[in-house]
Amino acid sequence: MKTLQRSHTCGELNEAHIGEQVTLNGWVGPRRDLGGLIFIDLRDRYGVTQIVFTETDVDLHARAEQLRAEYVIGIKGKVIARGEENVNPKLVTGAIEIEVSELSIYSEADTPPFEIKDGISTNEEVRLKYRYLDLRRPEVQEKLFLRSKTYQIIRNFYHDQQFVEVETPVLMKSTPEGARDYLVPSRVNPGKFFALPQSPQTYKQLLMTSGFDRYFQITKCFRDEDLRADRQPEFTQIDVEMSFVNEEDIYSIHEELLRAIFNQTIGVELPKSFPRMSYDEAMNSYGSDKPDLRFGCKFVDFSEIVAKAEFKVFSDTVAKGGGVVGFTIPGQGEMGRGAIDRWTERVKKETGAGGLIYIKMQEDGPLCSVAKFLTEDIVAQMVEASGAQTGDLVFLLAGPKPQVLEQLGQLRLMVGQEFNFIDEDRYAPLWVTDFPLLEWDAETQRYHAMHHPFTSPKTEDMDLMEQQPAAVRARAYDLVLNGSEIGGGSIRIHNSKVQQAMFKLLGIDAEEAEEKFGFLLQAFRYGAPPHGGIALGLDRLIMILSKARSLRDVIAFPKNQRAQSMMDDAPAAVETKQLDELHIKLKRIQE
Repeated sequence: MKTLQRSHTCGELNEAHIGEQVTLNGWVGPRRDLGGLIFIDLRDRYGVTQIVFTETDVDLHARAEQLRAEYVIGIKGKVIARGEENVNPKLVTGAIEIEVSELSIYSEADTPPFEIKDGISTNEEVRLKYRYLDLRRPEVQEKLFLRSKTYQIIRNFYHDQQFVEVETPVLMKSTPEGARDYLVPSRVNPGKFFALPQSPQTYKQLLMTSGFDRYFQITKCFRDEDLRADRQPEFTQIDVEMSFVNEEDIYSIHEELLRAIFNQTIGVELPKSFPRMSYDEAMNSYGSDKPDLRFGCKFVDFSEIVAKAEFKVFSDTVAKGGGVVGFTIPGQGEMGRGAIDRWTERVKKETGAGGLIYIKMQEDGPLCSVAKFLTEDIVAQMVEASGAQTGDLVFLLAGPKPQVLEQLGQLRLMVGQEFNFIDEDRYAPLWVTDFPLLEWDAETQRYHAMHHPFTSPKTEDMDLMEQQPAAVRARAYDLVLNGSEIGGGSIRIHNSKVQQAMFKLLGIDAEEAEEKFGFLLQAFRYGAPPHGGIALGLDRLIMILSKARSLRDVIAFPKNQRAQSMMDDAPAAVETKQLDELHIKLKRIQE
């Protein structure tokens, strides 16, 4: 077998090359045998070129008859015009074809389990099992090319901003970050374990104490948690830390980064400055700490209006500290009773809400589903507060806070999708700020850090830490895009006494703090600069840029929703000898 050194790719030849002798390599695509002529679409990662075998060379034609889908071949031949009636305007190479004079078959191929082309309906599990074949499809390759280009933009940007790229350890000490660690047993230290990093958080803070005032890294992170479409057990993040900065410094640099990425990849201009919204405003207005601002349906709180209503569902809810909240759906005032009933059942099933109340803005006045329990004045006040106009529909929920806000937030997204309110070509970035420092866990009866235990409280809330910990706000921020959190960060605690006070709030005593984080506290005692940072989810960002359906579409070799690799059957059992070397004994799980 002779290897032919290619002169061109399958995506670059055009009419300017007519008459030239060229050499191409690639995979056999669709094949058309017209008897005397055999046409084949030859494919590589750059594109497709049509090649043709004629009967002029009998032996060559006979060999071409043996070619099947996904054979890997090399050809030499002459570039010729297709003829006006055969031109394919969809291809760069659509005006030419190659008249083959030499053929080398590098590799034969079995019939693939699915056709190598875009838009196939093949089950995802099958595509993941044969991921190396799935990766041959142009639409899949394009997402990875986009990913590669984004990497380059990121590195160029940070280097231009005088950041230092530093690789932090993959084998590290287990430190609680809110999810379960992936543990790695140590053979030479029996009974002890490394953890794969959920993030390089402690290392990048140590880099700040070491004098590296601007650090970044594109790094793998690992979390052993239940999976969704936008989660993987191993994921990639852009990790950043900066010294002597405040929140505005973090915002401005990363707004610039996002603008560069979007402009240089998909040609979209993001706003010069991204809007900011406090956590409380986001929850009260959209029922989510990552609101999708591509459409309206902003919440209105009717609690004060209905607080004294005879309708006990309203008045009792408000009296108990709950809320009656809703939003207006433009143009849906004529929705029939059957459709509203279906919405009611859907809301109950998907959000857990107790029921759905509505006001239909009809030509002859508002029609409220619970009007018989309310005065006309109360209904009129609700209509005025909602801002609803004739032809609109208002949906309302009542219940305890914050659950009712979260339920209404889910309903808002359902409405946005159902009625096509979301402009899929629009990008709406947002900084969500002023998160609570802590959240109460009813199950463990203790506070947990909403972000992580190294997040600094706001200076003006320091005095509340002992007496009113739930009221303390964090110097934390999330970067949200189109309803997805694509980044999160904070200004960190750099004072060992404040850090110890934080640990105390979390129920971590001095002994436990020293055991888990002693290395960090010790570093702080040698002089730590004020610092802060952010981590951006690169997979999720690429997912948005490419309009992919899930993270699996933008990762070369992803896991399925059971955290398994269908292709190589990982995770897999290992030999007893390997377990013995690690001093591990398996325990049988009772079914």
